[in-house]
Amino acid sequence: MRSLLVAGTALALTLTAFAGAFADETQVTTDNQTGIAVTIYNQDLALIRDSRKINLAAGENDIAFIDVSAAMRPETALLNSAGGALDVLEQNFDFDLLTPEKLLEKSVGQKIRVFRTNPETGEDSSEEAEVLSVAGGQAVLKIGDRIETAVPGRFVYSGVPANLRARPTLVIKAVADKAGEVPVDLSYLSRGLSWSADYVVDLGADEKTVNINGLVTLTNQSGITYKDAKLQLVAGNVNQVQPMLERAGGMVAMDAMPASAPKMVEQAAFEYHLYSLERPTTIKENQTKQVAMLAAAEVPVEKKYLITNAANVWGNYGYNFGEGPRQNAAVKLKFQNDDKSHMGMPLPAGVVRVYKKDAQGNALFVGEDHIDHTPKNERVDLTLGEAFDITARAKQTNYTKLADDLYENAYEVEIKNAKKEKVTVDLREAFPGEWKMLDESQKHEKLDSNTAQWLVDVPAEGSTVVKYSVRIKL
Repeated sequence: MRSLLVAGTALALTLTAFAGAFADETQVTTDNQTGIAVTIYNQDLALIRDSRKINLAAGENDIAFIDVSAAMRPETALLNSAGGALDVLEQNFDFDLLTPEKLLEKSVGQKIRVFRTNPETGEDSSEEAEVLSVAGGQAVLKIGDRIETAVPGRFVYSGVPANLRARPTLVIKAVADKAGEVPVDLSYLSRGLSWSADYVVDLGADEKTVNINGLVTLTNQSGITYKDAKLQLVAGNVNQVQPMLERAGGMVAMDAMPASAPKMVEQAAFEYHLYSLERPTTIKENQTKQVAMLAAAEVPVEKKYLITNAANVWGNYGYNFGEGPRQNAAVKLKFQNDDKSHMGMPLPAGVVRVYKKDAQGNALFVGEDHIDHTPKNERVDLTLGEAFDITARAKQTNYTKLADDLYENAYEVEIKNAKKEKVTVDLREAFPGEWKMLDESQKHEKLDSNTAQWLVDVPAEGSTVVKYSVRIKL
């Protein structure tokens, strides 16, 4: 019983000292909060607008905003009061949080007590110790005339060192004209909050239409929870003068998305796009959650097969007789982001994952690709993988060197189709320098200064050979 009383008394003294350390402050907790708005950007950056009510005394006040983001950029903090009731003199961001490790580190050079429990009797005994140093969470103590490192016991402190806080706190020294309750808004930029777009695409059985659902994935590692927040997301690359620190890693919890969650509303904002959730949402500390952003049904889509640089002319335009390696065609899906296609919403950058049902109705993952920020009326191109049944093999059939920088070469590209239906393959080849097609089995289109394109029809379970000769001047 005596040991419990001793330990309880020491704990009570510690808590009393902690409570008294900031007794002169006006503590403003989330219980005083009247609203919170969170605007998250793409680059690990968020704008927080925290509205609270505070009780002021006439004259100088030390206002402690408790539970602000631990990743706050304090130089960006701005406090506004209704009717200019406050004049800010200075502000301090206390992010040195109260933990056992910090408490021990701050006690270097000071006296603490070490309690030990007798394993046979259960009785506690204590000794006074001086903390000599702390490294890696391990203390070096001087107890009487001996030095100890691996101390079997628990440490008890007589008080809490200055500036250690239980939660991240912004302390603002301000002058009030008169006493009373005043509504204030605290705005600041913070790291530790990020978002990305994720798209789930369901490919129709005929592979001519898709259903698209867009989700926003939010990650909060800023150190606090934002309860019932007004959420807005900014898509676009905002210039920042100061480089951002890397966000600390860690495990986060996945919050399931409600099946009937309302979508987000999009609008232009300066040179960016703003997405607003029309209901409040809670973003918990160390949490990843998803919010529905858009849904579109029956979006027309084209499936394409692409083979590039089968002959490797750019890499080896000289003597290169013989067959090259077999190459599988890339599979691409394309659709227009416009009103006609049931889309027309600016699409934030993110990952698009495509699924298709098999003959039994089970969803099959068929590939994914990353898209950049895509404005309205732009085309979306997705590369999903390689076609198993569509291949190409090229060979150089002739080589003539006309001068040191002038060549005439001939190539054959055989495209095979093992499918039971005919396909059209987009065959492209890049040429160095100045080039001119001398002869070809079917006409090409010049896509740009270096690229020729042939749209090749390949019969079911058959093959087509594309032949061409080209003059290259380097």
